[in-house]
Amino acid sequence: MGAVTGPRRRLPAFRLPNPLTLLVACTLVAAALTHVLRAGAYDRRADPVTGREVVVAGTYHQIPARPVGPFAAVVAIPRGIIDAAAVIAFVFLVGGAFGVVDRTGALHDGIDRLVRRLGDRGLLAVPIVCMAFAAGGAFENMQEEIIALVPVLLVLVGRLGLDPTCAAMMSVGSAAVGAAFSPVNPFQVGIAQKVTGVPALSGGAFRTVVMLVALALWIGGTMMYAQRVRRVVSPEPPSASTGAGKARTAVVLAIVVATFAAFVYGVVALGWDFDQEAALFCIMGVAAGLAGGLRVAGTVEAFVEGFRSMTYAALLIGFARAIYVVMDEGHIIDTVVRGLSLPLAALPVGLAALGMMAANVAIHVPVPTVSGQAVLTLPVFAPLADLIGLSRQTAILSYQYGAGLCDLVTPTNGGLMAVLAAASVPYDQWLRATARVMLSVFALGAAAILIAIAIHLR
Repeated sequence: MGAVTGPRRRLPAFRLPNPLTLLVACTLVAAALTHVLRAGAYDRRADPVTGREVVVAGTYHQIPARPVGPFAAVVAIPRGIIDAAAVIAFVFLVGGAFGVVDRTGALHDGIDRLVRRLGDRGLLAVPIVCMAFAAGGAFENMQEEIIALVPVLLVLVGRLGLDPTCAAMMSVGSAAVGAAFSPVNPFQVGIAQKVTGVPALSGGAFRTVVMLVALALWIGGTMMYAQRVRRVVSPEPPSASTGAGKARTAVVLAIVVATFAAFVYGVVALGWDFDQEAALFCIMGVAAGLAGGLRVAGTVEAFVEGFRSMTYAALLIGFARAIYVVMDEGHIIDTVVRGLSLPLAALPVGLAALGMMAANVAIHVPVPTVSGQAVLTLPVFAPLADLIGLSRQTAILSYQYGAGLCDLVTPTNGGLMAVLAAASVPYDQWLRATARVMLSVFALGAAAILIAIAIHLR
């Protein structure tokens, strides 16, 4: 007789810590690195083309150490919140405004009508929404702005029988992929080409083809996830609103649509920043509350409830910024850039290009801004590319795909973490749901770099 064995014990499922815990731990690790790594800096100069300060290649030098102690590391957290004040104010006012719109019931009524019209073709909304956000990423590097649309997306996916993770994949995921592979993103490839002296919009045809493949992979992965998690949702009966109620719904929805039209125009044509955008949504909330019959008292209460719902998302943005504050105060960011770039010179061209991509992934963790990373790393990587026989265009691709796609995964990306928090999607759930499709777009980026070398892309 065989040995009798008891029931197998299941190992507890691995779960990442709460994002705030993770960010505090990263801040403390950054502080510890300031005691281990040598402080150093590149010289910088004002670039009249980009209007930014860029590093001067070959000027790295050691400077007096400024190690960050435990208390100073904690102080970096409120400093990070202060540095990100404009974004945080935007998040709060957007949350408040949509709290008001939600209280009027107009948003739910509008989404219900849309879903009833789509009927059995409801999943067609998924690729349409993905393409819309991908366009925002490609043309405007859309990220924090997505927070404003989370309430609308949650209502939509709820009526389609999908979960909040699908809303995040459709929005922040599609936008990040569009931005990373874009041939025209002014905050990424635009600045990168100016910094490296490469003609503007050059290599556009190649980037466009790769971007279309990347979007096909991401949208296909999102559709597969949507089909896997979709549940049957009983259709809601048509609203029995009175004529006055329907009129109020129409007015509130018109205010929301007009706000987003003004938002796009302000960003694209007027160069609005977060201050102006936040003010616009504040006006939208007040107008929607009064038009929706909430009166002043009801509008204020809805604003407060909306503020409360966005507190966690706002904190994540500030906590994420603290990591950069610590490394900048300890003067080790330039040291990290130099340390990652030096070994690449000894590698074959193909491996060096992929190494540049990996280095940009690593650098994007403490420097989670693609425009800031461009002016920091490319003045170093471009001369290195010349030295090893790699075209500067390919060096830009390594930066684009490394830094841009890292926005899909790094917890120091305040925009990503804020969207996930606003949608109530745990960070580990996001990683599990997107792991395969995320790996596929990273692999595509690596393959595109090798193809660019093979065809001598200039």
